Amino acid sequence: MGIWRGRKASECRERSPYAVFQPSFTPLSQGAGMKLRVLLITAAVSIATLGACAVPSSGQQWQPPTRASLPSGNAFAERLLTSHNEARADVGVPRLRWSPRLANQAQSWADELARRGRMQHASREGRGGAGENLWMGTAGYYSAETMIGAFVEERRYYRHAPFPNVSSTGNWPDVGHYTQVIWRDTEEVGCAIARNTQDDFLVCRYWPAGNIYDQMAY
Repeated sequence: MGIWRGRKASECRERSPYAVFQPSFTPLSQGAGMKLRVLLITAAVSIATLGACAVPSSGQQWQPPTRASLPSGNAFAERLLTSHNEARADVGVPRLRWSPRLANQAQSWADELARRGRMQHASREGRGGAGENLWMGTAGYYSAETMIGAFVEERRYYRHAPFPNVSSTGNWPDVGHYTQVIWRDTEEVGCAIARNTQDDFLVCRYWPAGNIYDQMAY
């Protein structure tokens, strides 16, 4: 389990004029100052946090991008599926199919997370043994591609070895979202998004689940 956290630039005034991530476990790329969290589920549990502040250089007035309405429907689902399958194509594994069943289950849990206002995985029983990736970010500021891209970005640390020895950092949660995305034996994915007054919550469910002990991702 891993968590990333960030802050809007408006929360970081009077700090460095540069966008800087200060990781507590592994470095990540610099990025916009909106809040972003990603969480994954597999066999083990490990938690880490990352704070981020992005502020404008001197003399510049920071302006947030236009806040989009909550995405939904077939077009949004297709973009999420395409982002998964592009990552899978890069390593030569079969494409995933979209599962309305998994998407409906993901929607129920996304709604619950939005109500609670925090990230938490469903129990294994609650998700029927499916794999689960979670993402959280400031409401209306992130595209489908950026959401899945947060999972895929972990490939920079991926090491092709049996799980859990899959990370060049020595810490498998640093790549666990990515390995679930590209896990060869996973055949279906279904994702859903929900929003509260501050954040968007994306839940993706995978069947069969990946990140299986002593197995290769592909």
